[in-house]
Amino acid sequence: MMTKKLFDILPLETNITLVGPVELCEINSIAIDSKSVSSGGLFAALIGTKIDGHQFIEEAIKNGASAILCSTLPDVKDEKVVYLRTDSVREVLGHVLNQFFNRPSESLSLIGVTGTNGKTTVSTLLYQLFSKLGYQCGLISTVEIRIGEDTIPSTHTTPDIVSLHALISKMRDAKCRYVFMEVSSHAIDQKRIQGLHYEMGLFTNISHDHLDYHQTMLEYIRAKKSFFDHLSNDAIAITNIDDQNGEVMVQNTKASIATYGLKNFADYKSKIIEDSIEGLHLNINQKEAFFRMVGTFNAYNITLVYAVADKLGVKPDEILTNLSTLKGAEGRFTQIIGKTSRKYGIVDYAHTPDALMNVLKTIHHIKPAKAKVITVVGCGGDRDKSKRPEMAQIAVAYSDHTILTSDNPRSEDPQDIIADMEKGVPDDRTQNVLVMLDRRAAIHTASLIAREGDIVLVAGKGHEKYQEIKGKKFPFDDIKILDSFLV
Repeated sequence: MMTKKLFDILPLETNITLVGPVELCEINSIAIDSKSVSSGGLFAALIGTKIDGHQFIEEAIKNGASAILCSTLPDVKDEKVVYLRTDSVREVLGHVLNQFFNRPSESLSLIGVTGTNGKTTVSTLLYQLFSKLGYQCGLISTVEIRIGEDTIPSTHTTPDIVSLHALISKMRDAKCRYVFMEVSSHAIDQKRIQGLHYEMGLFTNISHDHLDYHQTMLEYIRAKKSFFDHLSNDAIAITNIDDQNGEVMVQNTKASIATYGLKNFADYKSKIIEDSIEGLHLNINQKEAFFRMVGTFNAYNITLVYAVADKLGVKPDEILTNLSTLKGAEGRFTQIIGKTSRKYGIVDYAHTPDALMNVLKTIHHIKPAKAKVITVVGCGGDRDKSKRPEMAQIAVAYSDHTILTSDNPRSEDPQDIIADMEKGVPDDRTQNVLVMLDRRAAIHTASLIAREGDIVLVAGKGHEKYQEIKGKKFPFDDIKILDSFLV
C-alpha cells in the first residue's frame, strides 16, 4: 500500500487552512465516497448537484479517515484528524491526487477528445491504430476502458476524479505509451480532469446536448472551451475548422493549434471521393485510401485521427495503411445484414438531434434508390427534455416509418417521454408513426415492416447492454436483438 506524508502532496500556492496534527499525518488512499474511506485515508467533501459531501464527514472519520478536505469546517472536530479547508476543493483534490500517484499523466502521452459527437469513435480508432502500430495503449471511453489488452467495463464517459487518476496511474505502471480518453462537458465543468497533463486536446463538434445540466448552449460551449483554455504551452490543440465553434474553442489556448476539415482550408483536409454502404474512399492531404466506415461524420473522425497520428510522428502511408483496416467503436453505425431476408440493420448511439440527423442523412446517401428507412428511436429519461420533439421531428423527416419507443426511461414514465417526442411530429406525418413502449417489440415490428433491401435504424443506445428502468438495469442489447429479428 502506498503511503505519503500529507505535507508532501499538498499544493504550495493554494490558500489552505490546516487544522490538526499535520506533521504526523500520512495518507494511504483518497476517496470522495465516505463508504470507500479506510484507515489512513483522505476524504474529499465535494459539493455536487444533488449531494453535499460535507454531510458525510462524520461517517468518513468513523471509517478511518485521517484527513478531511472541505470548503466548510465542521463545528465539532476530531483532534486526531487533519482538516484542510479551501474554497477550491476540486482544484486542490486534483493536485493532491496528481502528487499522490506520482504525476502519472506526465509519464505518458495523454490525448483528450471532447465535443458532442465522435468522441468514442475517435478515441477508439486512435487506440486501435496505435495498438496496431505496436504501442502499449490505454483507452478511456463511453464503451470501455482498456489497459493494453485488458478490458474494464465503462459506466461514465469520463470517470470520477479519483478513479481517473488511479486508472492513469495503472496505465503508466502497465507501460502504456499513449492514453486516449473522452472528455465530457460534465467532467470539465466538475473539474474531474483537474491535475492531469494533456499532450493533445481534440475538438470534434458541438450541437444540442446536455442542456438539462448546462442550461444554455453558451454554458455548454464555455465548458468545452475551458478544456482548451487550460492546455499547457507544450500541448497541441487540434480543432474542427468546419464547425462554427471550432475557432472559438482555441481562441485563448496556450497550446499550438492545428486544424482539420472537409470544407474550409485546413492543415489536414479531406475530400470524399465515394461514400457507399461498403465504406469511404477519401483523399486526405493529397493521399487516397479506402476505409471500412461510412458517412461524412466518419470522414471527419478519420481525418482527425490522421492528424493526431501525423503530429505524433507516424508516417502518412503507415497511418493510412493501418487506419484503413479498422472498424471503429461498437454501436457506432454498426451494420447487420439479414442472412436470408437481405434486410439491412444499423445500430447507432445517436442520442442527440445532430447525431441522429447525421446518421439518417448518411443512410439516405448510401441506400439503394427504392429502399425504405424504418427508424426506431426514443429519448432518455431524467435528461434534456428540450431535444425530445426535435429528435422525433428529425426521425420522421428522414424515415419512411418511425417507431417511437422507450430508451433508458430511468425514473420517468416512458409514456411521458414519448408524449414530449410526439410534439415534434408534424400533423401530416402521424400516419407514418407508431408508438410502442416496449423497445424489444418496437425493434421486432420494425424488422417485420422492412422488406428486402430496406434499412432498419435502431438509434439511441448503441453499445449499451442494458435498459435502465426505475433505478434498475435490465439486460438489453440493441445489436443482438436486431440481429435476432433480421433473419
